[in-house]
Amino acid sequence: MPTTGSDDIDILEKAKRLLAPDYVPGDDEEYMNERQQAYFRMLLIEWKRSIHSAAGQTLQSLQDGPMREADLTDRASSETDWGIELRTRDRQRKLVSKIDAALRRIDSGEYGYCEVTGDPIGLRRLIARPVATMTVEAQEAHERREKVSRDD
Repeated sequence: MPTTGSDDIDILEKAKRLLAPDYVPGDDEEYMNERQQAYFRMLLIEWKRSIHSAAGQTLQSLQDGPMREADLTDRASSETDWGIELRTRDRQRKLVSKIDAALRRIDSGEYGYCEVTGDPIGLRRLIARPVATMTVEAQEAHERREKVSRDD
């Protein structure tokens, strides 16, 4: 059975190492220049490819056959593990749509700029979370508003 240890962060870090071990976008360059856009495009594409690969491995494991654990406790444990694995894959499926949206923003020239304020999101935030659509400040304000509306 596949492990759920290869979460989004591990996959993203692996993509970064494969993509450009000798280049990291820096503040000494013009913000969202062609080289930075190419870096983030390739990073997003590699991240998406890695997610699809992991999903394919999960699908293959599911097709290999049902669990045949003799002990009820072992069977319950295996079913719990599969449930966690499938929830992880569902979360990654949703992440793929965010990756596609980020790629469209690169194509339209909007990538790297906050969808709320229009300000630059910042390279450090984009390196950490390439699908970010808001600055840290705008994201925090959004989360505060969300929390207030949930409390009502």
